[in-house]
Amino acid sequence: MKTVSKIIAVVCLFWGANAFSQTKWTLEECVEHAIKNNVSIKQIELDNKLAEIDIKDAYGGFLPNVNASASHSWNIGLNTNITTGILENQTTQFTSMGASAGVDIFKGMQNQNRYRKSKLALISSQYQHLKMEEDVALNVVNAYLQVLFNKETLKVQKQQLNTDSLQLVRSQALVDAGMIPSGDLFDMKATIATDKQRIIQAEYALLVSKMSLAQLLQMEDFKEFDIADVEYEFQPNTIFFESPESIYEKARSERTELKIAENNVKIAEKDVDIAKGAHLPTLTGFYSFSSRVSYAKIPDGQGGETSPPPFFDQFDLYKGHSFGLQLNIPIFNGFAARNNVQRTKVNLEKNKLALAQTELDLERNIYTAYSDAKGAMETYLATKEMLKAREEAFRYTKERYENGMATAFDYNQSQTVLVNTQSDLLRTKYDYLFRTRILEFYFGIPIIQRD
Repeated sequence: MKTVSKIIAVVCLFWGANAFSQTKWTLEECVEHAIKNNVSIKQIELDNKLAEIDIKDAYGGFLPNVNASASHSWNIGLNTNITTGILENQTTQFTSMGASAGVDIFKGMQNQNRYRKSKLALISSQYQHLKMEEDVALNVVNAYLQVLFNKETLKVQKQQLNTDSLQLVRSQALVDAGMIPSGDLFDMKATIATDKQRIIQAEYALLVSKMSLAQLLQMEDFKEFDIADVEYEFQPNTIFFESPESIYEKARSERTELKIAENNVKIAEKDVDIAKGAHLPTLTGFYSFSSRVSYAKIPDGQGGETSPPPFFDQFDLYKGHSFGLQLNIPIFNGFAARNNVQRTKVNLEKNKLALAQTELDLERNIYTAYSDAKGAMETYLATKEMLKAREEAFRYTKERYENGMATAFDYNQSQTVLVNTQSDLLRTKYDYLFRTRILEFYFGIPIIQRD
C-alpha cells in the first residue's frame, strides 16, 4: 500500500503540474528538437569542423614554407671582428637577418593523396552526422508512439471504470429486485477497485514514457512536457507491394551506413597510395636570403678607427642569396616504408571486409524488418477479429448476468479477457506503425519530412 501511495503521489504531482495550459509537441517538433539538441550530434558537428581544418592542412602541403629570422648579439672579450677578420679584445655588437623559403616540387604524390583523403574524410564525417540524425529520429518516433500507446491505454481503462461503475448501479438494482445474490455486489466492487488499480498503473506507465521521451529530447525541464493527442488509425501500407529484394536493392544505393563503409574503403586506398609514395624520390626547391650589420669601429688605415658604415649600407653590402634544388632518393630505411605499405594494405582489406559485412547486415535487417512489419500487420488483424469475438462474448455474459443466469465471477472473467484483448489491439497497432516506419526508412522514405 505504501508503494501504491507513492505512485499515486507522483502521478498526482505530474498531472497537477500539467493541469495548466501547455504546448503539446507534435512528432515533427520532437524530432527537430532532438536533432538540434542531441549531444552526440553536436560532437559529430565538431568532427565535421575538424575534418574541414584537415582539408586546409592538406591543401597547405602544396604551398611553400616561408620563414624569417633576426638576431642581435653582444660579443665580449677576444673574438674575431667579422668586418676586418682580426682577433681583437673588445665588445662588439652584430645584427643578422635572413629569410628562407622551401617548396615540395615532387613528393611521391603524397601531398595530392593526402588532400584527396582529407576530402573523403569530410564526406565520411558528414555521413556519420546524417546517420546519427537518422538514429535519433528513429528513437524519437519509437518513444513518441509509446507515449501515444500509453495514452490510449489510459483512456480505455478510464472508460472501463465508467462502464463498471454504471454496472455496479445496475447490480444494486438487480439485488434489490432479487434477481442476483447480494454477494455479487462485492465482486463488482472488487472489479471497480481493480479498474482503479489499472488506471494508476496506466498513468504511471504514461508518466515514465513521457519522461523517457523528454530525456531523449535533452529537455532540462520536462514537468509540463506533453505531446499532441494524435490518433493513428490502422491503414494498409503500400510498402508491402515491394518485395524484400527490391527494398534491399533500393537501400544499397541510399543507406547511410553503406555509404560510410564504401567511403572508408576509399580512404584506406588513399592511405596505401600515401604509403607507397615514401618509396619514390622527393624533389624540393629552396631559396634563402641573409645579411648582417656590425656596430664595431673599423681601422681607417692611418692607425686610427672610424665609425662603421650606416646600417642600411652594411645591410646592402653584406647581403647574400642562396637557392637550388634538393633531391632525396630513399634507398634503405630499415623496412619502415615497406612495412607501412603492408600495414595500410591490411587495413584496406579490413575495410573491404567491413563493407561486405555491412551489406550482409543490411540485407538481414531488411528481411527481418519486412517479416516483423508483415507479422505485426497480421497480428493486428487477428487481434481485431479476436476483439470482435470477445465483445460478443462479453455482451452475452453481461446479459446472462443481468438476468441472473451468470455469476459476477463469470462477468469479471469475461470482462478481464475483453480488456486484455483491447490492450493487445492497441499494442499491436502501434507495433505495426513502428515496424512499417522502419521498413519505409530502409526503402528511402524519410522518417520525418523535414524542410
